[in-house]
Amino acid sequence: MHTKINRLIHLLEDGLLVFTLGAMILLALSQIVLRNFFDSGIEWSDPLLRVLVMWLGLLGAIAATKQSNHISIDVVSRLLPSKGKVISAVIANLFSAIICAIVSYYALQFVLMEYEDGMMAFSNIPAWLCESIIPVGFALMALRFLINAGSNARHWNDKPGNLQHPPK
Repeated sequence: MHTKINRLIHLLEDGLLVFTLGAMILLALSQIVLRNFFDSGIEWSDPLLRVLVMWLGLLGAIAATKQSNHISIDVVSRLLPSKGKVISAVIANLFSAIICAIVSYYALQFVLMEYEDGMMAFSNIPAWLCESIIPVGFALMALRFLINAGSNARHWNDKPGNLQHPPK
């Protein structure tokens, strides 16, 4: 059951990434064609493209934390013994989870203020809706880092190659 849910979540993440990138490409291409050949364009496409870039970046960051494929600097842990690497990985993942949770909390406060203000991003689309990926994305990354920390702690007696390394 756990692996089926995991596969479904990964499929959903990958689908959102593909959809977002595809939408960006199609929208940008249509704008180029409309501007160059028909002297027109879609008025709301530029702000939507900016929003899609933000969504794509955060969806990519969420996907990168899926299997610890994010940017990392691994200087200190290379010098540590096996148990030290486990402790280092757990601490780093917990630290990353805390930072992501803090960012998520303050991003949520920001999105709620935008909701209360009733700001519009473009074409009657509320700004809070466009920005909602920020608290959600960072909350999901915090959860992933917590899961990675737990996974690393379970590998206490394993070889260091099994560790889920945090961003560095």
